[in-house]
Amino acid sequence: MYEETPSAGVPGAVLWRVEGGAGVVLPDGCMDLLWADGRLLVAGPDTGPHPGGEVHAGAVAGIRLAPGTAPALLGVPAHVLRDRRVGLADLWPAREVRRLTGLMEAYGDPRAGLEALARARAADTGPADPFAAEVVDRLRSGQPVAAIAAAAGLGERQLHRRSLHSFGYGPRTLGRILRRALALADRGLPYAEVAHTAGYADQAHLAREVRALAGTTLTAYSGGAAGAKRETPQPSGSRTTA
Repeated sequence: MYEETPSAGVPGAVLWRVEGGAGVVLPDGCMDLLWADGRLLVAGPDTGPHPGGEVHAGAVAGIRLAPGTAPALLGVPAHVLRDRRVGLADLWPAREVRRLTGLMEAYGDPRAGLEALARARAADTGPADPFAAEVVDRLRSGQPVAAIAAAAGLGERQLHRRSLHSFGYGPRTLGRILRRALALADRGLPYAEVAHTAGYADQAHLAREVRALAGTTLTAYSGGAAGAKRETPQPSGSRTTA
């Protein structure tokens, strides 16, 4: 069972919970703060599919943070956590994590606790770098990397370095993830239409991207054979669970 709802207190974030850990976690450009069997963990940005049971727990709750917003909250560059699931105590002082764990245990719904934790942390750290939101918006609108770098007053190498910090990977990889080809295929659109809408050269190009992002064929994904989580409107991509 999987359910989610947009966060009312953390801009662009989504609160979710899952039981059983089935399915596949697909890249979405986001990072998550998790509560799993009394533990606080962080799910870093993914570059490919991850098994849904990677975090061993009967039930997992999470807050999925909008692309580029987690590094400010966590105090850790996104690329350090790329394709990783780590305990929050590996990133923050153990005493602080014990305090937060005690606070979490007081909530009947751990999603509310995670939202409160993220809000309190944001109040201490301040707003996320607006650079990240601008890059995401421009990539979603289909702008090329060179144009995005120029608009930001950066060289492409500088843009790449800042993107590694904010998103965990460079703008080209993030752009591939934000194209939402998986979400379009999930809606049952003809493959040629999906390829055209998502900006791929042709259907073969789309098929290669689906294989890279979902770890399965386009036909298997759209038919649900991979057990993949389905699309969500915010903040991007497909559902991220653990």
